[in-house]
Amino acid sequence: MLSYTDLTPGTQFILDGEPYEVLDYQFIRMQQRKPSVQTKIKNLISGKIVAKTFQPSDVVKEADIERETIKFIYAHRGEYIFQKPDNPKERFSLLESLLGNSAKYLKPDLEVTAYKFNEKIINIELPVKIDYKVKDAPPGFKGDTATGGNKLVTLENDLQINVPLFIETGDVVRINTESGEYTERINKA
Repeated sequence: MLSYTDLTPGTQFILDGEPYEVLDYQFIRMQQRKPSVQTKIKNLISGKIVAKTFQPSDVVKEADIERETIKFIYAHRGEYIFQKPDNPKERFSLLESLLGNSAKYLKPDLEVTAYKFNEKIINIELPVKIDYKVKDAPPGFKGDTATGGNKLVTLENDLQINVPLFIETGDVVRINTESGEYTERINKA
């Protein structure tokens, strides 16, 4: 069991039967009152962030969250098929509703971290930066580069992002999955 002072950033615990992670922690002590801890916590299933104050009498159970590496294979009609890297025969599917925003960054053979709570996958974590091949890029016209503009390109997984004008079809670019932005060109076509 965790007391209210144990709820430091990164701590995972169970509240109302669901796993949460502490994002922000502030110990408050006012005159003539009992001390308390103000936190910002994230629901690990829904991703919702809430503010909650804990008192000295509050105790919570530590969450047993397992991490496991899994490999994405392909997507079909809102289902995303994964396998365990060491056992290609052990395949399973996850729904798009569970993956949320992460689904648009998946590409075949990409290894991700799965978070399991009570033997059930509740969320996945992508690598922060992933390399993609540019499938379709409109040409950049001479004279456009004076202002350092951007253009919209389509990547190998059909994701569309803004990139600098010098990016061409066939180039390999690195994307930040947290912000969804172009970071750099890795290989020129």
